[in-house]
Amino acid sequence: MVLAACGLASHDFNIWEPTQPFANSAFGTALVYVAALLEIFGGVAVQVRKTAQAGALALGVLFSLFTLLSVPAILHAPLTYNPWGDFFEQFSLVTGAIIIYASFAPSGSAWAPKALQFGYYGFAVCVVSFMLEQVFYMSATASFVPTWIPPGPMFWAVATTIAFALAAISLFTGRQASLASKLLTLMLVLFGLIVWLPALFGTPHDQTVWAGNTQNFAVAAAAWIVADYINQRRSSSTAT
Repeated sequence: MVLAACGLASHDFNIWEPTQPFANSAFGTALVYVAALLEIFGGVAVQVRKTAQAGALALGVLFSLFTLLSVPAILHAPLTYNPWGDFFEQFSLVTGAIIIYASFAPSGSAWAPKALQFGYYGFAVCVVSFMLEQVFYMSATASFVPTWIPPGPMFWAVATTIAFALAAISLFTGRQASLASKLLTLMLVLFGLIVWLPALFGTPHDQTVWAGNTQNFAVAAAAWIVADYINQRRSSSTAT
């Protein structure tokens, strides 16, 4: 919903680099409003049990389109990791929408367990991408860390990269996956509170900062969805 507000305020998609092809098209302004309506509808609908599936479907379709918009950049420069990172950042939001949609499927639906597994492991792949993006751009990652946090920016760049790696291993193996997903969510929220939110107060008119805030908290929400799914799955297994 915040992303929709940013798009409507700026009248374009340039808040997120992968969506710029939409902004540069002949119907760019109209597409901004269509996307904003879908984001607002989806953001409201997923909060209500009766409309959660419809909201998840709207968001899943929209973020799938945003994900696919990263493909041309990947094909143009396959050895540059930045477009790959854009792809998996958007895809992580798709996985969250898939898990929500499948979680509200009627009891006994044959497709729901497969969809839940796809969403879960799809998000785990995205966590691997988050780790790789920091590996390839370690200096840039360190530059985001406030210098007042001891023992120093590079320490935290390396530490959070290791944390992403451990979270990915845990999600794939299932060992301490619940704890890992919760700690991952907490780390992403702290990224927002320590890095992105202060930057917003410093440069409130910078669209890149707004993009970083919205993207970071959206990915944190996807991680929270995964954590909730793991807990529900474990509760169901215990009950059985």
